[in-house]
Amino acid sequence: MRTTADRIRHALSFEIIGILLATPLGALFFGLHGGDSAVIVIGSATVAMAWNYVFNLLFDKALNRLAGTTLKTGPIRILHAVMFEIGLLLMLMPLIALYLGITLWQAFVMDLAFALFYMGYALVFNWAYDRLFPLPEWQSERG
Repeated sequence: MRTTADRIRHALSFEIIGILLATPLGALFFGLHGGDSAVIVIGSATVAMAWNYVFNLLFDKALNRLAGTTLKTGPIRILHAVMFEIGLLLMLMPLIALYLGITLWQAFVMDLAFALFYMGYALVFNWAYDRLFPLPEWQSERG
């Protein structure tokens, strides 16, 4: 399993790259002022970073218990990304609605768009991260 330092490196690098990509996209696609887009993206990233640590730790423990390894197959990676984003969506939707003064439905649509973006981004980022920083235990399982 990953160390605490590795999980922190993972979370920080994921969120920094995500902020740099999502802030201008949010402003462009939702017609938001750049400052509002930045507040939403950075606030969301802060919540997501904490959720990322907790969720990945719990997911890896559950995966290790159920499968005897933390090595993720393609379908497990998809399940991981979907479960992470659903949890994050439920946390962020009311915060976005409150900040922008919009309905929960409007916040849901906006948050869903961000979630879909981040789901694809998470899949690519995590796959790349695991290639750049593989765990020793995976060497014998790759065949």
